[in-house]
Amino acid sequence: MKKFKIEPVDRTIEPDIIRKIDNLTKPKGSLGMLEKLAHKICLIQQTLSPELKNPHNVLFAADHGILEEGVSISPKEVTWQQLSHFSKGGAGINFLCEQHRVNLVLVDAGVDYDIPSGHGIIDMKVRRGTRNFLHGSAMTEEEMNLCIERGAEIVDNIYKTTGCNIISFGEMGSGNTSPSAIWMHLFTGIPLEKCIGAGAGLDNAGIRHKYEVLSEAVANFKEQDTVVAKIAWFGGYEMVMALGGMLKAAELGMIILVDGFIMTSVILAASKLYPYIMEYAVFGHQGDESGHKLMLEAMGVRALLHLDLRLGEGSGAVCAYPIIESAVRMINRMDSFQSVKVTKYF
Repeated sequence: MKKFKIEPVDRTIEPDIIRKIDNLTKPKGSLGMLEKLAHKICLIQQTLSPELKNPHNVLFAADHGILEEGVSISPKEVTWQQLSHFSKGGAGINFLCEQHRVNLVLVDAGVDYDIPSGHGIIDMKVRRGTRNFLHGSAMTEEEMNLCIERGAEIVDNIYKTTGCNIISFGEMGSGNTSPSAIWMHLFTGIPLEKCIGAGAGLDNAGIRHKYEVLSEAVANFKEQDTVVAKIAWFGGYEMVMALGGMLKAAELGMIILVDGFIMTSVILAASKLYPYIMEYAVFGHQGDESGHKLMLEAMGVRALLHLDLRLGEGSGAVCAYPIIESAVRMINRMDSFQSVKVTKYF
């Protein structure tokens, strides 16, 4: 498996960061989460004057064999149809990226369709969809490693060619709340039933069926009890490729802006391999998928927004990007009490 060098952030600069934030012309702590964000970003970038460069949202798409068990109301063809739709510019993630000046990168990680070239979609296809993890491993260890390498390659190329230092990840894959729920269960210990939600819109009977299928799948897990085995047995190609991208982003010292339920499960899995990745992560959005709030709480993190979104695609992360901008503007643009000769009033 590809190795990454992910170091904890150097906290030598921390007293200077706190001093600068506390001496801006405001009562101490009065800008709340903006102050905490600025603090974190300064630590990641090792500077008292942080900046955001060329934000990107990388959207990985792939299909899932578990869809054969009726765990989602979305048919498989929706994956490639939506990926094609993204390339034409008319989907949810498109208007959000356009509004917030975020570059959108589309990647075919394992869609069960041969998408014609010329659509601006990067072909990193590992296979036309994972296998059905009810009956065996969704992917081989070789395929898992390939996904990690290709996700890292995408991020490394973005970093080197654009200077991007803040990145989010989105996904498209019918049925991918199922592997995400299992990862959540396996990596937090939260009962599986509490990890499972409606996905694209299941009714109560559908959710119950989904629970029964996933319970049986977990019971059928026959590999060694390791993080790598759990990632390969239950993961999706788009999820593992995003995992590789996140690990590379942390290695490069980039800010990782985490989206909703699926991507939170991905960084959760990544943190079991490289715990220090969490020091580079900002959680953009608490989604409406059942279990997301519990997963965030289990990880000890708080999301910036809660807009009842459950679209995926990186939509919640991109919506949160302007708040990151505000935190950076705060520490860079606000005057200090000393500079404008205002008496501290707290």
